[in-house]
Amino acid sequence: MARKHSRHGPYEDAADAEEAPVVVPACWLCGRPTGKTIVWHHPVPKSRGGREVVPMHPICQQTLIANFTNSELQRHGMDVAGLLANESVRKFVDWVANKDPDFNASTAKKQR
Repeated sequence: MARKHSRHGPYEDAADAEEAPVVVPACWLCGRPTGKTIVWHHPVPKSRGGREVVPMHPICQQTLIANFTNSELQRHGMDVAGLLANESVRKFVDWVANKDPDFNASTAKKQR
């Protein structure tokens, strides 16, 4: 049977331990720190055999999806420089560089 009262406070040890600092991952595409919402994106789509995931802002992921097909994303793989070579993605990253980490806006539709 459990005791109703303990000699020690219920959280005595937890109060003494210092909390580890929170590590905020950087966005894979733009390099800014991520905000409250983190999207774990597959650089190589799962439908194309991708297993690795990277942290991204939702707006950055929407931009990739709007500008590239799954086949193109598969060809680029983990190569961010190849994605940034695309003019519209480069313009987006330059534009979003000074925005708040939780900034969100509508993105252009897929150009197909």
